[in-house]
Amino acid sequence: MRKAVDQEELVVKRIEPLSWWIGMHTPLQLMIYGTDLAGSHVKVLEEGVCVTKVHTAESPNYLFADVTIHPDATPGTYTFEVKKGKRVNRFSYEIGKRRRGSATRKSFSSADLIYMLMPDRFSDGDPAIDNTPDTVERVRRKDPFGRHGGDLYGVMRHLDYITSLGATVLWLTPPQLDNEKTYSYHGYACADYYRIDPRLGDNDLYRELVGKAHEHGLKVIMDAVPNHCGTAHWWIADRPFANWVHCEEGEVILSNYRLATITDPNGSEYDRLETVRGWFDECMPDLGMENPYLQRYFLQLYVWWIEWADLDGLRVDTYPYNDKEGIAWWTRSILEEYPQLNIVGECWHSSPAIVSYWQCMAPNVDGYSSHLPAVMDFPLQEALHSGLAVDTSDFDGGMNLIYEAMALDFLYPNPKNLMIFLDNHDIDRFTDVMRGHTDKIKLGLTMLATLRGIPQLFYGTEFGMRSDDLSKGHGAARKDFPGGWKGDHKDLFTGRRQSKEEKELLAHTRKLFQWRKTAVAIHKGETTHFLPEYNSYAYIRYTRDQVVWVFINPSGRNVQIDWKRYAERLRGYTTGISVLDDKEVKIGNKFVVKAHTSVVVEFTKKRRTKKAENK
Repeated sequence: MRKAVDQEELVVKRIEPLSWWIGMHTPLQLMIYGTDLAGSHVKVLEEGVCVTKVHTAESPNYLFADVTIHPDATPGTYTFEVKKGKRVNRFSYEIGKRRRGSATRKSFSSADLIYMLMPDRFSDGDPAIDNTPDTVERVRRKDPFGRHGGDLYGVMRHLDYITSLGATVLWLTPPQLDNEKTYSYHGYACADYYRIDPRLGDNDLYRELVGKAHEHGLKVIMDAVPNHCGTAHWWIADRPFANWVHCEEGEVILSNYRLATITDPNGSEYDRLETVRGWFDECMPDLGMENPYLQRYFLQLYVWWIEWADLDGLRVDTYPYNDKEGIAWWTRSILEEYPQLNIVGECWHSSPAIVSYWQCMAPNVDGYSSHLPAVMDFPLQEALHSGLAVDTSDFDGGMNLIYEAMALDFLYPNPKNLMIFLDNHDIDRFTDVMRGHTDKIKLGLTMLATLRGIPQLFYGTEFGMRSDDLSKGHGAARKDFPGGWKGDHKDLFTGRRQSKEEKELLAHTRKLFQWRKTAVAIHKGETTHFLPEYNSYAYIRYTRDQVVWVFINPSGRNVQIDWKRYAERLRGYTTGISVLDDKEVKIGNKFVVKAHTSVVVEFTKKRRTKKAENK
């Protein structure tokens, strides 16, 4: 009997990362999960790849194996052997060849427009995968918080629509498996970081989507979630280390959600730890990013997705809620692998002083650097909501709120690398805040297209989509895209049963963002803005050869332009073209901006020919 037991195969259930490549800067450390693996030896049977060290965890079911890949190794399948006593397990592992130029891949920038969508709410391309045998929650389309059946096939089917808006980047909420019993549609409670949710498709389909997006001129960024997983994640029942997840087993302590505690020089350690170690939600266990093995796990995870799927950047959810030193190491390490990659962090706070702390090169008094190139500009978003919602204002309200938000750009190391937005999946729809007022929505879209930073457009805002019932919260705001499901009464992908207002907003969006693709002054230019008068606001984006003058008039009165006010930036220019209606605009002529409208005028200097210069 003893001999029979010794001859049993050693049980190995998971190997992560799923594969790797020759020539990577990031070292490879395999997480090997199985049954009673502590004390095992690990080796590679072929030459070119070797295991240099094996680390045991606090749980006896994990091994962490450091792997060295020789630069001259042959791409292909390698055999790993895990041995403990007489028990052995052998598994195959793929070591591939990197695509040419992978390390120097370009990323998204202020020249782009990011289109952000939730796959479950965008389009159901394959109803056959709405429910799958290995996932818990079933489709309940009438439930605002249920799964609705959108998938990656649906996104792929409508790439032409997305590019028609002028979008050049696609951001999906996390597509990996979220297997919670309820509210699993959003993807932020991950159950398996290396697996695309089968109700959206599979890993190969995701990679195909990225490839098709590239063919359409769209970059793709992944929504990274290193701060928390879901309660259904496979490792929750068997943590590698006690501090892999914060809080004792069976205990849930929620975060206080007060980001100021992290940057506060006078704050208490008790409050800070409650912020960063409390769970983000009862179904989202907080992960211990201070653990070096977990840091390495998440580094390899997102390097793997970037390399395997050929991604163009990352957006990091709840960035400051991570252990600040751990997430800084993670960010720096990804950028060491991909020096030109852009990574934008969600740093949700109303104060620019706190948001700016998290952008790299910030002159923080504590010397901290996150290494994070970009952050989301929540202070400007809040100002846009409040400022555009009113027709008239006092000294401190209306458009003055937007002016004051922009006046604090000196706090940011790189204002042009801020993600700006009117709305997203986590906040009230801009269209609801504007109460469906078409002209006000247009004003917001104009500012999104012309202010400094990287614009992000939330699906549906381009045609004024509103929540059905504001009292139902996020679920009702995250509506299905009309026409994404067979049998939908309205199809706004094709324009069927499109209202006059929807058509008007779509035309406005397309006109602005298609023009924006070539507007260098918007991509790279500086900004000069002018104090609001009568609740109207003007600003100029400029380079040496191009000036874009923008006037936003949310007030209830027409405004006659005094060109002398803008002479400091318009000197040398005489004639421009109004972007929205293609009409000629001459400086000095009478010019009126009507109530509740905006004007964008592009002035370009005529380059002198050599013949003219020689005269």
